[in-house]
Amino acid sequence: MQRAMTALGSLAVAGMTMLALPGSAAAATGELILGGGQVVENPSGCVNAEHLPLDVHNQTDGIAYVYGGRDCTGSVLAILAPGSSAVSAFGVSVYVA
Repeated sequence: MQRAMTALGSLAVAGMTMLALPGSAAAATGELILGGGQVVENPSGCVNAEHLPLDVHNQTDGIAYVYGGRDCTGSVLAILAPGSSAVSAFGVSVYVA
């Protein structure tokens, strides 16, 4: 009986954890527009810039994080709310959450 209760408790904790964690694969809705005509519809994950300096227009419903390294590595150089834009001289990639 105690094993069944332990197993049931473990399943309940696992289920609550899954509900509490946001899905990292969920795409933002809208367009992420980068300099040089690079447009990403409903971006999901990291986007590397094709042209520098990095000119970002966040036309999504998510927050855009500008990183100093490729593949969204290094320091976060700017945080853009939905509907905002910025030019980052040292930005190389963008992640929309």
